Amino acid sequence: MTDDDTRRLLERLNLKEYEMQSLEHLLSLGRTTAPNLAEATGIPRARIYSVLDALGDRGFIKIIPGRPKQYQPKAPAEILARAEENERQQFESYRLSLDEIRDDFLETFQPRYERASEDIRPTEELFWAVDVGDPSETETRQLYQDATDTVYVLTKSFEYLPSIEPALVAALDRDITLRVLFLHPDHLTEQNRDIQQTRVDTLQTAYPEVSIRYSEEKLPWRGTFIDPSMAYDSGRAILLVEELNVPLYMRQAAVTDNGSFVAGLKRYFDLIWNYESVEDAQPDV
Repeated sequence: MTDDDTRRLLERLNLKEYEMQSLEHLLSLGRTTAPNLAEATGIPRARIYSVLDALGDRGFIKIIPGRPKQYQPKAPAEILARAEENERQQFESYRLSLDEIRDDFLETFQPRYERASEDIRPTEELFWAVDVGDPSETETRQLYQDATDTVYVLTKSFEYLPSIEPALVAALDRDITLRVLFLHPDHLTEQNRDIQQTRVDTLQTAYPEVSIRYSEEKLPWRGTFIDPSMAYDSGRAILLVEELNVPLYMRQAAVTDNGSFVAGLKRYFDLIWNYESVEDAQPDV
């Protein structure tokens, strides 16, 4: 494993730079003193004690009294468990702080919101827009996190899969059904065909429970929607309408939680899935 790989692992613990360096060296050195650790890491002696105290407060190391004090790392599994518990406690503290202001917050802002909403036309509430890129991927990850039954995806090549994969895995762990409708590779450029094949290989190998088909017709829109209901009372979606010759960085995606609209997306998806798609796709070359 490279130094970069090691650093990425430690970064997930939300440590500061000196804290990462100290913990990494302690896990390699075992028990040692602050001066020895400062010499090994290059951390100034004026800072090393506060760094070690911070690691001790988070439960990642043991501080052993003596002259001089010695510092010993906890076992890696214990470090991860403590990191998880620290985050849980922080969230619980934040949740309680919100509960303390809940009544005042609602009393203050609900009347303002209602007054401001009186003049909004119904059609304006159907969608809101987010930029394509990080904002749209954030909305997409939220859909996977919020899904309670099914996630539907229409995509050309699923190029953004790596950025939403952890949310996808979590959804599958909750037994969420996932259907992905790709655009047939005959409609793709060579570059997008290669990307699509890579993503399909990933899904079929790592997530065989995901259902995949290929639309034989071009898709006028692509996106993700969850939990549609023919009672029109649930569902949310993010979609991008096909706009030729408009670069992605200039485009926006539409987000909606209108149950009737999401039900319409489901009807469209089912028609393509059942009548205008195939299970296997080999591009014509």
